Amino acid sequence: MKNLLSRLINNIEPYMAGEQPKDKQYIKLNTNENPYPPTPKVKEVLNSFDYEKLKLYPDPNSSLLKNALAKSEDILPENIFIGNGSDEVLALCFPTFFNREEKEVVFADITYSFYPVYCNFFGINFIKKNLDDDFKININDYLNLKNAQGIIIANPNAPTGRGIELDIIEKIVKENSDKVVIIDEAYIDFYRKSAVKLTKIYDNLLVVKTFSKSYSLAGIRCGYAVGNKKLIDGLECSKNSFNSYPIDRICEAVCTAAVCDKEYYDKINNEIIAEREILEKELNKLGLIVIPSNSNFVLAGYPNYGKILYEQLKDKGILVRYFDKDRLKSFIRITIGSKSENFALITKIKSIIGNINNI
Repeated sequence: MKNLLSRLINNIEPYMAGEQPKDKQYIKLNTNENPYPPTPKVKEVLNSFDYEKLKLYPDPNSSLLKNALAKSEDILPENIFIGNGSDEVLALCFPTFFNREEKEVVFADITYSFYPVYCNFFGINFIKKNLDDDFKININDYLNLKNAQGIIIANPNAPTGRGIELDIIEKIVKENSDKVVIIDEAYIDFYRKSAVKLTKIYDNLLVVKTFSKSYSLAGIRCGYAVGNKKLIDGLECSKNSFNSYPIDRICEAVCTAAVCDKEYYDKINNEIIAEREILEKELNKLGLIVIPSNSNFVLAGYPNYGKILYEQLKDKGILVRYFDKDRLKSFIRITIGSKSENFALITKIKSIIGNINNI
C-alpha cells in the first residue's frame, strides 16, 4: 500500500503517555494522578446537570470558568486562556509565540518530554540546557539569551520534582524581556510558589496550569494559561484557528465547581505533601537515591537497577514510571499515592532491594 502519511508524521517521534495496562488490577503510581477524588461539589454538578443542554454548543469563551479562575487567581478574566488540558494549552503556545526555523526555544535536557515533540511538530528549533548533577537548572543558562526566541521551564520540574524559587524565575523573566517565557506549573499546588502574580508585572511571562493534578480531574481534560492580554489574545487566535470549542459544557461546570472549593483541595493536597515526605524518608532508609521533590511524585533510584525496580514492581502489581534515558536509567518516578498504596509500595521495594543485595 502506498504511504499516504506526510513526511512530518512519518518522521516524528510522538510523546508516550504512561502505560495503562488492563491485564490485571494495579496500584497505579505512574502518571501523577491525585489519589483522592475531586471535591464532592463535582459530584453534585454531575448529578444535577441538565443533559438536554448538550444539544447546544458550549460557550467558546468559557466565561463561567474564567470568572471563577479570575477570582481564585486574583486577576482579570481577560488574562486567562482555557484549553483542553494543559497539553493543548502548551501545544498552542508554540505556533503562537515561536517562529518556524528561526532562533531556538530553550528548555532543560531533563524535563517534560512533550516540549521537543511540540517543537518537531511545528518545525521550531530548540536547544536543551543540561541540568547539573543534582538535577537543578543553572540560572546562567537562561539569562540574556540573545540567540533564543523563547524559554520554557517546568516548575516544579518533571520528572525530577525539583522546584525553582520565585526570585530565580523572576530574574529569568526580567533578563529576557524581549521573548516569551513560559512557566509550566502543572504541579505548583504541591510547591505553592506560583509565578502568576508576576504576570501583572512582566508582559512576557505566561504561566500554564492544569486541573489534572491538584484538582483530581485528570479525566475531565482542562488546563489554562495566565498572562498579559496580548499573549492571551494570541492564544485565542490560535485556538480559533484550530478548535473554537475545546471545553465542553460538562467540563466547564465541573471545573468551576472545583475552583470554588479551595478548602477541600488544600486539605487533600496537604495530605499528599505529608505522604511525600514520609515516602522520601522510607526510600532513603532502603538505600535509594531520592531527589528532593516539590511535586506529587518522587524520583528515586538504585544504581544500575532502575529498570529492574520498575519491572519487578509491575510484576507485583504496582505501576511506576521508568525513563530509559542515559541520566535516568537508575531511577523510577513514583506518584504519591494514598497511605495504603504507599505502604504497599515500600513493602514491595524492600523485598526487591533485599533480593538485589543478595545477588
